[in-house]
Amino acid sequence: MKMSFLLATLVGVSVLGGPAQSQAEERILRGSELNEQNLIDALTPGAQAGIEEGGPAVRTRSIKVMREQPTAKPGESTVKQTVKKASASLLVTFATNSADLTDEAKASLDVVARALQADRLASFAFSIEGHADPRGSSEDNLRLSQGRAESVVQYLVAHHQIDPTRLKPVGKGATELANTERADAPENRRVTITTLKQ
Repeated sequence: MKMSFLLATLVGVSVLGGPAQSQAEERILRGSELNEQNLIDALTPGAQAGIEEGGPAVRTRSIKVMREQPTAKPGESTVKQTVKKASASLLVTFATNSADLTDEAKASLDVVARALQADRLASFAFSIEGHADPRGSSEDNLRLSQGRAESVVQYLVAHHQIDPTRLKPVGKGATELANTERADAPENRRVTITTLKQ
């Protein structure tokens, strides 16, 4: 099961304050919300559902009403289960049209590194997915998003000794916009960190 944590990148400006809304209703951590504990909670599978390792067992009772679908083949489920991925976002700055990290970006990634080194996350690997806004060509956006993901990985490895085998950079280009109403929105230029169970 994959859990995701979104690391939004903002080109050429510093970390912004105030809430941002997106189509996916992603929460962007800013100011005092951007801390190690919030990141650990966001990246720990089950944490958003209130499931903590070693925590008390919770008993629930429920009724599931399902409509049979005559087109279902024997042995196939007729109900698709959707599990919401745990996610949080933060803005990290890059130089304009560049994969070079700014000082503000490095400070944010220092917090990310401490979270990744925490005991609760030590057994996980992470997919680092770069995103770009739709300005520019598809090829340029794919290259730029891949470069930004690689910059994040390189910084975490070089400056915080995160095991590089735990981090896989992937460029997504402008294929997964967080804000479809405003193409140049900062949250469209981001890096998504997805927690992968090992």
